[in-house]
Amino acid sequence: MAKRIYVGGLPATTVDKDLEKLFAPLGTVTSASVISNLFNGQCKGYGFVEMQTDAQADAAIRTLNRTQWRGWELTVHEAAQHPERPRSSGNGYGRKHW
Repeated sequence: MAKRIYVGGLPATTVDKDLEKLFAPLGTVTSASVISNLFNGQCKGYGFVEMQTDAQADAAIRTLNRTQWRGWELTVHEAAQHPERPRSSGNGYGRKHW
């Protein structure tokens, strides 16, 4: 899997397809997802894109970072890797306390 790309500075009206169309001229987009507000369904201002190769991802980052799109300045960089967290037992506490 290629690098995961963070895309910030998105307008509230952005949907997954818009993000895919923005990155498509720069290579094969394997996934594009906008992070939406649970209450109103609008974009929270950021999303994530995955390209087919690292080279395509690097080119997209170089090309789109700090560019204007729909009147907004984009912030585009490699997404941070978060460590795996242990799964809880499902009771909301993670471990027993007695």
